[in-house]
Amino acid sequence: MKRGVNILLSVITWTLFSPLPITAQMPEVKEGQLVRFEGFESRYVSARNVDVWLPVGYNDSIKYAVLYMHDGQMLYDAQTTWNGQSWDVDDVASQLQHNGQCRPFIVVGVWNGGEDRHADYFPQKPFEALNQQGKDFVSTQLFDAGRIQGNFQPQSDAYLKFLVEELKPYIDEHFSVHTGRTHTFIAGSSMGGLISMYALCEYPEVFGGAACLSTHWPGVFTLDNNPVPKAFIQYLKKKLPNPGQHRIYFDCGDQTLDAMYPEIQSKVDRVLAKRGYSASYWMTRYFPGDDHSENAWRNRLAIPLSFLLQ
Repeated sequence: MKRGVNILLSVITWTLFSPLPITAQMPEVKEGQLVRFEGFESRYVSARNVDVWLPVGYNDSIKYAVLYMHDGQMLYDAQTTWNGQSWDVDDVASQLQHNGQCRPFIVVGVWNGGEDRHADYFPQKPFEALNQQGKDFVSTQLFDAGRIQGNFQPQSDAYLKFLVEELKPYIDEHFSVHTGRTHTFIAGSSMGGLISMYALCEYPEVFGGAACLSTHWPGVFTLDNNPVPKAFIQYLKKKLPNPGQHRIYFDCGDQTLDAMYPEIQSKVDRVLAKRGYSASYWMTRYFPGDDHSENAWRNRLAIPLSFLLQ
């Protein structure tokens, strides 16, 4: 990939996920109710907002499944996002539940940590498996893209501890939800796709499925001499949960940042097939013409949600 393209893609991504202040306008939802926990404190990561969406008719006489989603500031209302785009999760989830296409569920939208986003979402163990040259490559690429100031060190293990040890128990206590693995799911796009994959592999006893849209397999913003995708594939070969007990969804387009994904995704697909994942527990979809944006993810969100929450 040419250097000019690399620079353009890094600028697009940095703008796409620029942070919003913790004290921010409350998103409006067309259906259901949104509850905000402002500046949710953690021993492991920086404080961040958590926006919980409850479906129409939510009540304590029903137990709901839980979908945890990353980049929470981009999920519900395009009027509150920097680019006028959002996932419109409330619309998609409401329609699926109204039509009986999935079980009742709530959505826990976890805001990203702004400047900590890449460190929070970059799978830590695959990074640590790189040799020093590979780690230096990642640091240099992220420094050149303006993502870090010094050497890069993922803190995704800490981020997952925040989700599993702090946020999930709080949600389980304060909402009428099923607490077990078969009713707990995680989803995100781009780097959020990576951390969703990582969460399923690191905590298979907690999460029953993951939706990984436009998964950012390069980890940085170039494919040239990039050791990261191979590290992720080697990790998956060792850590994928046993087939038959977990559902996993991948997808990608082929425009803007997504242009880097299809070839790597096909290699990931081969790993899943070799591990014995069947169509009942694994889905990969390709969307030629789709770019790397909330609009694209919104348009296809019903597919992974109905697959995970069937």
